[in-house]
Amino acid sequence: MTTVFAETALMEEGWRENVLVTVGGDGLIASVSPDDRASAAGADHRAAVLLPAPVNLHSHAFQRAMAGLTESRGPDKRDSFWTWRRLMYRFLDRLTPEHVEAIAALVQMEMLEAGYAGLVEFHYLHHQTDGTPYDDVAELSRRTVFAAAETGMGLTLMPVLYQVGGCDGRPLGPGQIRFGNDLDRYIRLLEGAEDAVSGLPADCGVGVAPHSLRAVTREALKEAVALRRERPLHIHVAEQVAEVEEVEAAWGARPMTWLLDNHAVDARWCLIHATQMEARETEALAASGAVAGLCPITESSLGDGIFDGMRYREHGGRFGIGSDSNIRISLSEELRTLEYSQRLRDRSRAVLAEHGRSAGRVLYEEAALGGAQAAGRNSGRIAPGRLADMIALDGNALDLAGRTGDRILDAFIFAGDDRWVRDVWSGGRHMVREGRHVARDRIRANYLKTIAELEDAL
Repeated sequence: MTTVFAETALMEEGWRENVLVTVGGDGLIASVSPDDRASAAGADHRAAVLLPAPVNLHSHAFQRAMAGLTESRGPDKRDSFWTWRRLMYRFLDRLTPEHVEAIAALVQMEMLEAGYAGLVEFHYLHHQTDGTPYDDVAELSRRTVFAAAETGMGLTLMPVLYQVGGCDGRPLGPGQIRFGNDLDRYIRLLEGAEDAVSGLPADCGVGVAPHSLRAVTREALKEAVALRRERPLHIHVAEQVAEVEEVEAAWGARPMTWLLDNHAVDARWCLIHATQMEARETEALAASGAVAGLCPITESSLGDGIFDGMRYREHGGRFGIGSDSNIRISLSEELRTLEYSQRLRDRSRAVLAEHGRSAGRVLYEEAALGGAQAAGRNSGRIAPGRLADMIALDGNALDLAGRTGDRILDAFIFAGDDRWVRDVWSGGRHMVREGRHVARDRIRANYLKTIAELEDAL
C-alpha cells in the first residue's frame, strides 16, 4: 500500500480538504478518506493539490521530432494541412525502429511531466520505408510498447487500419506505403500488438482504429468495427473541409452524417477532431454517447477549424483532449486553447462554464472522464476502485496563493502552465517526482542521439 495525503483534492463529489488516498499494489485506489488531518504525518507522500490525471487520447508519437520544422512557406500559394502532410511523409521515410522507440519514449515522458497519466497512441506507421512489412508485422507497435515499459505510461495502443489513398480507392502514394494493410494483415498486426501489450501492467490495452473514411473501404470499415467489440474504437473524421467534400462526393453524405447513419456509434467510439460539422451533426454526436477527441493545439497549428464546443456541451456531449502532432505537449495549454477558441468564435467569455462549475473545472473534469472512456481506462476520478492516475500541483506556485475550489483549476489552466505539475502517478506508478520523470536523463540522451542521426532529414 502507498498513501498520499492532500491538503486539497478534487473528488467525485467535489473539492475536499485533508484527504488521505490509499493505493493498493494493483494500482487501484483502495480508499479515500477526506477530513483526515491526523493521517498527514504518516503518509508516504504529501500534496498541496491532488487532481485526477487525464488521458491524452490522441497522439502520433513520431511527429514530435518534427516540432518547429514546418513553419516556413512552401512552394504553394497557400499552405494548409495538405502541404504539411507532404512534409510529414518525407520525414517519416527516414525513421528506423530504433528511432521510433526513442521518439516514443521522449513523447511519453513529456506527457507524464505535463500531467497525463494515460495515452492513446493512434499508431499508423507500420512497415519499412518501401512498404515491405517487417518480419514481425507488429515491429513498430512493439517499439511503442517498449517505450511505455520504460516510461511507465498507461498505454492504450491503437494500431491503425490504412488501406487506400483516398475515397476513389487509389493506391497508397510514396508517403503512405509504410501505413498500408489489408484487413487480414491488419488482424495479424492487431494480434501482435495485443501480444506486446500483454507484457505491460494490467491497466494497458489495445483498441481498433480505422484511420478515416478516406483511407478505408466501406467493407473493411464494417469488418474493423466488428473486431474487439469490448475495446475502444477511434477514427479521424471531418477534420478538413476538403476531406468533408471528398467523402460527400464519394459516399453520398458528409462523413459524420454517414457514420451516424450507417454504424451504431456509441460510447465505444471516439471521433477525432470533428471540427467540420453542421449543427445537426454536432447534436447527434452528443446524443450518441461517443467521445469527441479534440486536439486544440494541433487543430490550431494545422488550421483545422474550431469545434462547436458550446452546442456540443449543451446537448450533453462528452469530450477528451489529445496532443496529436505533439508540436507542443501541454495539458494546461490544450485546455486553455479549447476554451479560448470558443471565446474567439463566439466573442464571449467563460463559454464552457456551467452553473456551479467554472470554465476550468468543466474543462478539466470532462476531459478527464472523456479521456478515460476513450481509452477504455478505469480512471478519471479519485475514488475507490479507480486507477490511481493522479497529479499533485505545486502549492508554492504564485498564482495558486489563496486560491480554493474551482479557482485552483482556473489558475492552473488560464494563468499557469505544466511547471506546476510536481508529481504524477500512472496506475499507481510514481513516475514524476518533483517535476521530473524518474528516467528523464536516459530518455533525453537517447532522443538526442536519434535527432543527430536524423539531421539530414530534419
